Amino acid sequence: MFGKRQSKPKNRIDALIGAETRIEGNISFSGGLRVDGEVNGNIVAVPGKPSTLVLSEHGRVNGEISATHLMLNGVVDGPVRAAEYLELQSKARVTGNVHYKSLEIQLGAVVEGRLIHLADAVSDKVVAFKLNSGAD
Repeated sequence: MFGKRQSKPKNRIDALIGAETRIEGNISFSGGLRVDGEVNGNIVAVPGKPSTLVLSEHGRVNGEISATHLMLNGVVDGPVRAAEYLELQSKARVTGNVHYKSLEIQLGAVVEGRLIHLADAVSDKVVAFKLNSGAD
């Protein structure tokens, strides 16, 4: 009732950026997105909606990536944030900090930056207590 449900990765691709395509600018998406080409800009999923980004071994992103589920096998020059799950496949090359909740790294993947675990929402909550001295 009060727990936060994890969203499931999207099994289908709603949009494709082809191998010979180059995009200059930011992309906002929800659902499934596959990048086989080059994006010079940020790729950010719509907050509160399930999202899956697949970056193929031919794909390249020069900018920030943020989504619920990420499967990376290409080159990323910028920070990466996976709210639920991140898979770095064998040809993945990330230059920038990587924020993740659940992480899988295959042999051969390279990260030039910090790996930062995203704490559960429960640990982010702060409970404040009012101290009563009793005598004023």
